[in-house]
Amino acid sequence: MSSQSTGLRHWRQRFNALFQDHEIFVRTHGHVRFLRISATWQKRVALIAAAALLVWAGTMLAVLVNQLLTADERAAVAQQQAAAAASEKRIAQYRDRVAETAADLEERQALLENVAETHFGIDPETMAAEPVAAGETAKPAPVETSAIDPNLPPEAQALARIEARQENFATRLLAAVNTRAANAEMAVTKLGLDPKALVRNAAAGRGGPFIPYKGRMGKAKALGASFAALEGALFRMEVLERTLVAVPSGNPADVLMMSSGFGYRSDPFSGAGAMHAGLDFRGPIGTPILAAAPGKVAFVGQKSGFGNVVEVDHGQGILTRYAHLSGFTTKVGTQVAAGEQIAKMGSTGRSTGSHLHFEVRLNGVAVNPRRFLEAKADVLEVKADARERVGSVARGAR
Repeated sequence: MSSQSTGLRHWRQRFNALFQDHEIFVRTHGHVRFLRISATWQKRVALIAAAALLVWAGTMLAVLVNQLLTADERAAVAQQQAAAAASEKRIAQYRDRVAETAADLEERQALLENVAETHFGIDPETMAAEPVAAGETAKPAPVETSAIDPNLPPEAQALARIEARQENFATRLLAAVNTRAANAEMAVTKLGLDPKALVRNAAAGRGGPFIPYKGRMGKAKALGASFAALEGALFRMEVLERTLVAVPSGNPADVLMMSSGFGYRSDPFSGAGAMHAGLDFRGPIGTPILAAAPGKVAFVGQKSGFGNVVEVDHGQGILTRYAHLSGFTTKVGTQVAAGEQIAKMGSTGRSTGSHLHFEVRLNGVAVNPRRFLEAKADVLEVKADARERVGSVARGAR
């Protein structure tokens, strides 16, 4: 007999040994009853119990497996939902960025239109094709589309092209502004003024609390190189051109005779050495006195030694004084144009005869008016161009 059969018999004997016939005597109220539990019946009960246990174990195992599978499915679903939420968030962020860029481009466009219209008289409706300086072609330079990332979505590429065109136009505006500023600097220098000091002094009069700039979407946007340089160039051009306009280059009286110059002279009363802070123009009493440049009348009245005086503030720290007058034809606060009558020639105050004492003061210091009144044609040409631009800005502001 094989060892396998022997082993089976051994285990069968051990199993049968577990179940023996049992006899149980039960005594109830004096009666004795006999109960017999056979081994076969015990085996059947044990098999049924084992089968039930196996069924229960199988059921529990199936439930456990089902729970594990369900958990995996739930985890997979959760991952899918998280991925969908992340995708939606990325899409929302992308839309926000597109909206921010679009809003920023609108602000830049408004800046360009304002600069083009106020400083160069360009109609914003035709700005895309309007030249900003003499000699330029009617159309702006082509935009380098190769610099635009081809992997960007179509709407982002469209915004990038708009931004590139705006930067291109800002570059052209910057070149035009720098050209005007250079011309004004040349003219100011020829008039004996220091352009760097003028700009520095003008910049010193600024201030206020620091409030960081934020665009329409609440985030500050970085400007291109030309945009960043445009503000400083415009400020420099504005200061120099307005200074040119303020310079008194018009004759203050229609007379030919200059009776005294600027600087050292002998005092007409005592003969002692004295400083003369202006120019004297000799003429008949009542000769019209004219504003040498546009400005606002700052003083009308009398001053010791000068007699009747009119002072006109031309801005940029420039003031003209007209003294020894016989009468006034203006009043304080009046805006006057160059060549407009403001007074009449006379001999009031410390004077030896009918004449006009004419002074030019820069930031309170008397300077020689002669260099302004005898400005050469090239300087006057630049000044006329500046006056036209500044005048158009003022008319546009009204």
